[in-house]
Formats: sequence, structure tokens, C-alpha cells
Amino acid sequence: MDDLLRQFDPFDIFDAEAARLDAFFSSLDEEGWNRPSRCAGWSVRDVLGHLAGEELYNQACLDGDVQQVMERVARDEGITGFNDFNEWTVRQRRDVPVDQVLEEWRTKNADTRARMRERGGDGTLDTMAGPYPVGLQTFHYDSEYATHADDVGAPVSEEEADARLAWRVAVGRFALRESDSKAQVEDLADSLWVDADGVEAELSYPEFVAATVGRPKPGLDPHIASALRCLA
Repeated sequence: MDDLLRQFDPFDIFDAEAARLDAFFSSLDEEGWNRPSRCAGWSVRDVLGHLAGEELYNQACLDGDVQQVMERVARDEGITGFNDFNEWTVRQRRDVPVDQVLEEWRTKNADTRARMRERGGDGTLDTMAGPYPVGLQTFHYDSEYATHADDVGAPVSEEEADARLAWRVAVGRFALRESDSKAQVEDLADSLWVDADGVEAELSYPEFVAATVGRPKPGLDPHIASALRCLA
């Protein structure tokens, strides 16, 4: 496990973020489902549809046939790239009763989480980029779930906020290094200094996390925002 991530348990985080989303989704009425999310063009209901739909990819990774599954979907549905895939999964579920979509996501994600935990952090699974460590893939899922929880406004308690921010900063820094980003990042104890090809900025931890998942603060230099985006 990468040194940045060693102190965190990716499987416990995945469980916690899934539980957060489940509790939030379970509390919604029709107005809540139809409210716009932070994802452009998607309602809160659409975010749930996306989470349910991407289990096709998650479980194909575990089954070892992700290339074949994604190629078949691309061929049959005319999909090119993950953005098209994401929009397709949302469209597929817009006319399905929301209770059914919630149960689909809840059941399939529980199975994904159990299978990944059983395989263990040092195990491997198939991905579109080839074999990849289960523990690291789980951290990517952790970030995905935390990001979408924030997108829909799922609450985070004061007791968990600091620990949640700590692992998100670590995952962001790991993902930048993994993607060979041009951004250089230095920890200043309570903020981060970032340099991207000579363009510098000091970001708070929440601002850094937001930039790594493609939700930069207004006014952040576009060069830095682009260099930091590594998880969305």
C-alpha cells in the first residue's frame, strides 16, 4: 500500500460512504429526489441511477470480464468513453420507479463491497486499464462515493469531518502522483501549496479535495484546476 494511504482502511471507508448515501437516499421524498445535484444536468435521482448503473462496471471488474462487458455495451448502445457510459446508465433508470433503483444499487453495491473486502487489499482485479490492486481501486471508489455524497448534500457529522477530510486529501495526493500530474504539492500543515508549471496557489484542504474531483472553487486558476483534477 502507498505510504500516503497506509493509515487508512479503504474497505471501512467504502462501507461508511455507502451507508451515508443509503441513509440519505432513504430519507428523500419526491421533491428531494427531483432536486438538482452538484453534477451538471443531473438530479439527485440521476446520481442514484449513476451509482446503480456503474455497478455493471464494478462487478465486471471482479468477475474478470470487464473488457468484454464494456465492449459489448459500447457496441450495442453506441457508447464511446466513460462519459457516454455514465449518461447511458442514468437514462436507463429515469423511467424506473425510484424504489427499484435504490434497491438495485443497495443490493449490487453491498455485493461489490463484500467481494472486494474478501479479496483483500493486496489482491488484484481486472479494470479497463488492466490488473490493479483491490485496495487502491477501493480508494478510488471511496472518493467517488464521497464526491457524490457531497454532490447530493448527504450530511457529514462534525465527529467524522476531520477524519474524512484527511483520507480524501491523501487519496487526492496519491491520485495525482499515480497520474503523473504536472502539479507539485507540498503540505503546509493546515493547507497545501500547489505549483503547476510555475503557476502557484495555496489551497485549504477542502479546496484541494474539491479541485481533485473536478469541483474547483470559483476563481481558481484554470491551469491549476486542470492539473489537480485526477479523480473525476
